[in-house]
Amino acid sequence: GGPQDTSAAKEYYEKGDRENEKEKGKGAGNDPDAVSPEKLQEKLKHEMQAKLKGLEDQIMVEVFPGGVRIQLVDKAGQPIFPLGGSAPTEVGRKMLEAVAGSIKDVPNKIAIEGHTDALSYSSNRYTNWELSTERASAARKELETFGLNPDSLALVAGYAATLPLIKDNPNDPRNRRISIIIQYPGSAEGAGADASVSASSPIPPPSSSSTPL
Repeated sequence: GGPQDTSAAKEYYEKGDRENEKEKGKGAGNDPDAVSPEKLQEKLKHEMQAKLKGLEDQIMVEVFPGGVRIQLVDKAGQPIFPLGGSAPTEVGRKMLEAVAGSIKDVPNKIAIEGHTDALSYSSNRYTNWELSTERASAARKELETFGLNPDSLALVAGYAATLPLIKDNPNDPRNRRISIIIQYPGSAEGAGADASVSASSPIPPPSSSSTPL
């Protein structure tokens, strides 16, 4: 009994803590620092710039409370989905292939969101809700085709025009986009309810300071 047991228990739990820290660091060269949101953001920016020359103004990578968000945005004359359609264009497939190659080995959970502009359909039988959801699902299929593990997915959802990127112009083509979120739930602590990353709530919208690569 006594102090010796206490010391042994302390050593046991400290060893467990060290093992947990090692596990957290796996998936990015076994370097715990390499999987921090900021490190991942820089890695993704560098790789996207190298893989997608000429498309830099349609890609945004930002750190936010809860993770790292990659935005693939439409551009007049160079859409990632055809107007009103849910099958990715060649540009869209190229962008999704590049993203899949960069995130398929990241151990974190992934969320995929579809967003539209505010232009509405004449019928309520098919709306931007259906369109954004179908685009998110189409993006998921492409990412999986290019190597993303389906088990890494935490959420696939469409949000219509409720979370515009360009808030003062809801019809701006850049509001038509796919958001791919690499979740870091621990980094949302203390950031408020809006930072929650769960299957029942949308990821916080991008800040107005989001800029392309």
